[in-house]
Amino acid sequence: MLVERIGNTPLVRLERISRGAVPAGVEVWAKLESFNPGGSVKDRAAWAILRDAEARGVTNKRLLDSSSGNTGIAYGMICAARGHRLTLCLPKNANLERKKILRAYGVALVETDPLEGSDGAIRAARAMVEAEPETYHYLDQYSNDENWRAHLATTAPEILRDTAGRVTHWVAGLGTTGTFVGTSRGLKAINPAIRCISVQPSGPFHGLEGLKHLPSALVPRIYDATLVDENLEAPTEAAYALMRRLALEEGILVGPSSGAALWGALNVASRLSSGVVVTLFPDSGERYLSEAHLWP
Repeated sequence: MLVERIGNTPLVRLERISRGAVPAGVEVWAKLESFNPGGSVKDRAAWAILRDAEARGVTNKRLLDSSSGNTGIAYGMICAARGHRLTLCLPKNANLERKKILRAYGVALVETDPLEGSDGAIRAARAMVEAEPETYHYLDQYSNDENWRAHLATTAPEILRDTAGRVTHWVAGLGTTGTFVGTSRGLKAINPAIRCISVQPSGPFHGLEGLKHLPSALVPRIYDATLVDENLEAPTEAAYALMRRLALEEGILVGPSSGAALWGALNVASRLSSGVVVTLFPDSGERYLSEAHLWP
């Protein structure tokens, strides 16, 4: 089955881009989530959320959620494979690739005010389910505990396995916060000394799609600030520059949120004398090629 291919993504060492930027005794590794069948880390949470919905017998309703793109695509892929109906609220300015992929999977799109971003899509989904509770089942990735549990069960064990338990620092971006929260819980349960560092945009107006500036946004219910040993704020242009360098120097094509994650990982690694820093690249750059400002 397609869903059996979710997870067990490659963990690769970033040697060229780290050279000269971090001390010799420090390793920087990245988990490449574009290798999931739906092309992003969101396959993990989407499958956990949909599996729970199936177990509770609510998939006879039209499934509903909001997304800036990747979770919606993961939902769309799995719903198509399993015969579920899906409606997705997403900002009208979501890029062309995302909308085409979603429509190919048969997802009904409700486009929301681009000025309100992902928060506007969340509000629209909540209003729809409140108005028609008999029609929709709200998956609610921002509040659904299956989101972070997916990473507790899969992402954290994979990192521990693939580093042979040597990981000392975990760095990840904050969007729904599920990846950071679940993986951090899993890593700290095995080794409380592992430091968990979150990365978010440096301000409310940014170009890091998929990430949230939590002080100015609707904070996801699943977020747990007690897991954060340090929070870093990534500048948009610096993240873009590293995204481009990854393609040129490592042969890894990623999106802007991966550039932010790498910015955070290098920031942490540069301050160490030894250690194994692991980050995660949420998706591929193929979903952003129509955005000319990213690829000058």
